[in-house]
Amino acid sequence: MSCAPTTAAAPGVVVSGVRPRTPAATAGLRPGDHLVAINGRPLRDAIDFHFESGESRIRLRLVRQGREQSAVLERRGADWGLTLEPPQPSEIATCANKCVFCFIHQLPRGMRKSLYVKDDDFRLSFLHGNYITLTDLDEEELARIEAQRLSPLYVSVHATDAELRHRLLGQPKVKRELLPVMERLARAGIRMHAQIVLCPDWNDGVHLDRSVHELARMHPAVASTAVVPVGLTRHRERLPELRTVTDDEARALVRSIEAWQERFLASLGTRFVWAADELHLQAGAPLPPARTYEGFAIAEDGIGLVRRFTDGWSRAGRRAPGRLARPRAVTVVTGEMFAPQLRALLDDLHVENLSVRLAPIANDWFGRGIGVAGLLTGQDIESQLAGRDLGDAVLVPAVAVRDGAGVFLDDLAPADLATALRTPVIPVEPTPAALVRALVSPTGS
Repeated sequence: MSCAPTTAAAPGVVVSGVRPRTPAATAGLRPGDHLVAINGRPLRDAIDFHFESGESRIRLRLVRQGREQSAVLERRGADWGLTLEPPQPSEIATCANKCVFCFIHQLPRGMRKSLYVKDDDFRLSFLHGNYITLTDLDEEELARIEAQRLSPLYVSVHATDAELRHRLLGQPKVKRELLPVMERLARAGIRMHAQIVLCPDWNDGVHLDRSVHELARMHPAVASTAVVPVGLTRHRERLPELRTVTDDEARALVRSIEAWQERFLASLGTRFVWAADELHLQAGAPLPPARTYEGFAIAEDGIGLVRRFTDGWSRAGRRAPGRLARPRAVTVVTGEMFAPQLRALLDDLHVENLSVRLAPIANDWFGRGIGVAGLLTGQDIESQLAGRDLGDAVLVPAVAVRDGAGVFLDDLAPADLATALRTPVIPVEPTPAALVRALVSPTGS
C-alpha cells in the first residue's frame, strides 16, 4: 500500500468492516477507510463499488486520516472480504409523496430519528429490498439503473390505474404514470417485485383485480406481486379516512388470490401473486404449504415467513436436549398476531426441566390494530410484564430491536428493560434454531 498526503475531502464509500484472512485484510484495508476509486474510476456509493469490482485484480484509491493511499486487491474467492457503510440519512433520496396510508405519518413523536426518514432511494431498493414508488426518479437515475442493471428492484405499486394511484400517493405535485416507467425498466432487463398496500374502499375489489392482472402482463420482468393489508396506528391525525381489513374481507381476499394463483400457474408457470401472512392469520385460513411460496423470494415482505418458521420448528426441536441439567423457566415475548401459532409450536417442544411461558404483547403504543412482533416497543413489554414471575430470562424478538444502537422503536434498550423487569432480556433472531437455542441455554448458544 502506498500513500500521499491530501487535504481533499474524501468522497466515495466507507469501509465498515474487514474480515480476517481475506483479500481486503491482506491489502491492509481498515474500517473507516474512504474508498474513492477503483482502477481510476470514481466511486459514488456502494453500488459503484460492486459494479466496478468485478475483475480478479483491482487497484483501490482511498483516503485514510486525511492521506490518500492506494491498495491492490487480488480476488481469492467469492468476495473481497469487506463490508461497506450504507448511505447516511442525509444522502438518502426521500419520498416527495404523501401516501394516504404512509406509516411514517402515523408515528407519534419521541421515537428514534431514523424512523422518520421517508426513503424512496433506488439504491436501498437494490441493496436491501426497500420498496420505492419510482415517481421521483430523474433521467440520470433511470439511465444508471439501466446501465448498471440494478436488479431486482422492489416497487410500491398500490394501483396501476393512474388516477387512483395519484390519489393514493397523496396527489403529489409531480404526476407521473407508473406503468411506462416499469415497462422501460422491463425492456432494460430489470427484474421487479411489486407490492400493493390494500386499503379497503380505495384500491380493493375491481381495482385490485385490474392492478394484479396488468402487472402480470409484464411477467417475467415483474416477478411477483405481494398484497399486504394497510396498517393503521392510533396516531392518525388530520389524515385521510381509512379503515382496516375486516375478517370477512381477509377471507375473501385469500380466496381471490388463491384463484388467481391457480390461473397464473397455468398461464405463466408461477403463482405470481401472494397474500401477506397477516391476511392468512386474520382469515383463520390454513397456511399454504411451503412449495406454494416458490422459494420464499419475498419472505422479508411478510410473505411466507410464518410457513417457513413453522416448517423449521420440528427440525430445530429435534436438536434440543431431551432434558436440562437444571430447571429453567423462560418467558417468550411475541406479538398478538403470531401468538396462537407460536403457542402451538412451544407446546410441541418437550424438554424435561424446561418451563416456557408465552407473553403476547398488546401494542398500546401504536394501537391494537398493529399485531406484528417487529413493531413492539420496550415500554409496552415493560408495562405488561411488570410484576410477573418471568423466570430466568425474557426472550424478545430481535426484529423489534433493529437500530444500530440496539434499541426498541421507543429508544428503550434491552438492558433498560432488563433493569426494570429485574430479569435478563435476550433479543432472539426470528428463526426456529435461534429460539430453541435461547430456550434451552442461558447463553443462547
